[in-house]
Amino acid sequence: MARAFALAREPARGGRYKALIPFDPKTISGIITRKELNVMIRFVRYFVLFLILLCAPWIHAQGLDTKPAEKAEEKSAEAAAKEPPKEESSVTDHTVKMGTVTIPYKATASTILLKNEKEEPTALLYSTAYTRSDIKDMSKRPLAFVYNGGPGSSSIWLHMGAFGPRRVGSVDVGGATTPPFRLEDNSESLIDVCDLVFIDPVGTGFSHPVGEATGKDFWGVDEDVASLEQFIQLYVSRNNRWNSPKFLIGESYGTFRSAPLVNILQNKDGMYFNGIVLISSVLNLGTISFHPGEEMPYVFYVPSYAATAWINNVLKDRPENLDNFLKEARQFAQTEYAAALLKGKALTLPEKTEIAKKLSRFTGLTEDYLMKADLRVNLAQFMQELQRSRGLVTGRLDARFTGPAYDLLSEYSEYDPQDVAITGPFVAAFNSYVREDLKFGQQKTYHPQGEVFKDWNWKHTGGNNFGFPGAPNVEGDLVEALFTNSHLQVEVENGIFDLATPFFATEYTMDHLGLPDKLQTNIHLNYYNAGHMMYVHDEDRVKLKANVAKFIEAASRIQ
Repeated sequence: MARAFALAREPARGGRYKALIPFDPKTISGIITRKELNVMIRFVRYFVLFLILLCAPWIHAQGLDTKPAEKAEEKSAEAAAKEPPKEESSVTDHTVKMGTVTIPYKATASTILLKNEKEEPTALLYSTAYTRSDIKDMSKRPLAFVYNGGPGSSSIWLHMGAFGPRRVGSVDVGGATTPPFRLEDNSESLIDVCDLVFIDPVGTGFSHPVGEATGKDFWGVDEDVASLEQFIQLYVSRNNRWNSPKFLIGESYGTFRSAPLVNILQNKDGMYFNGIVLISSVLNLGTISFHPGEEMPYVFYVPSYAATAWINNVLKDRPENLDNFLKEARQFAQTEYAAALLKGKALTLPEKTEIAKKLSRFTGLTEDYLMKADLRVNLAQFMQELQRSRGLVTGRLDARFTGPAYDLLSEYSEYDPQDVAITGPFVAAFNSYVREDLKFGQQKTYHPQGEVFKDWNWKHTGGNNFGFPGAPNVEGDLVEALFTNSHLQVEVENGIFDLATPFFATEYTMDHLGLPDKLQTNIHLNYYNAGHMMYVHDEDRVKLKANVAKFIEAASRIQ
């Protein structure tokens, strides 16, 4: 039976309340009257209110209130916000079959915490590292750091298309563009010859700023290099790889990054490298920028325009031999065409007409169009015009790719057919792979392309550059790195059908570094019958692997 308490009256003491005694509610009428009970209830209410008012100042002073749960949650959230960001790591064991050989390796998907000079956390930088498991002496095992470009691109392209132990199925011209996409062992991986660390710069992949830092602290030529320098320092030290042969492998803007990065690692940190691989290279962004009054980019693009017209069968008298045709294009571009452009308004109409006729032979564009363009056709115009009569747009990253034109009256191309053809397969394949095979990122969003380009700081301090600020140029950084370490080898991979970084501009850059003859021999150029990402072409992926593997093995032996 339920128990309650009531105040018992003691008549001998004038009706004062003596004590609390237990009673049964059913017998209340036998103890006190209802009127007396109401009086006691009012008394208890007033007494409790008095106690609350009396104790309120003390309760407030102690930080207590009527909602202790909410206060506890707020304090817990504040404490969590003040906790330093935590690194994450997932280590898994795998094997890959390469030809007749099965290679065991360890995959480490992880983030490394970057800090500023005050030891304050600034970013968590994600990487995927592959280390061969059956190697005993790691000091002789080459180590390569790999990244793509953008700026603002993650490393999934080289990771899942070229050098990682697993890759997406064929995405060459005519390949699958809707899921499900095939994921398979990569027989062209570099894991057989070196350990690999694929890096996603801050703002891409799973990498992001932390603490008081923002994206703009990392989005710039020098800011980007500083963050990757710190990452490489930490990785090499934590994994005891200081004495391993070391390499940088970058693509596109990644090649632009590699020059100042290797320079600062060698000159600031004393970490010498054996070699760098420049895939679809640009060290001077002025060579691919069509600024008013700048004539050289038009010159540099003629051989690439010629290769594009040849592969797409738009030339009137298409020669059988592409190599010989490109030699002619180079010669015409740097002599007659360059001289004509340099004349400017001094060029006579007969001279202009003659150049337009020859330029039409190499580019596939009509003489009338070239005359209206004043002999100067920029890249976006060329992509739109070359196959306009067919209703097609020509690919920028790889001119072998074409797509339907949205607006046949447009002067400039609206999109890049190669870009849209391969993005879906690569992104889907990696997102499945990193979560299912590498056991990382289940609750995270992977950003294949970060929104950083529009906020990028293009100012650069470094190398032996002199003069007023202009288009970013890191040629001086590469020169300084070669003088610092005369054994540093440089391999340049060029796609003939690459319209993003034309091979003739790269040849010009490498021939005009001003190096002494002995150091000039450290630079090696290779060519592929594909575009910017030559590894999407199945035949050239095999060739690329062979060239880079040979380069790494040779550079690792140089003393």
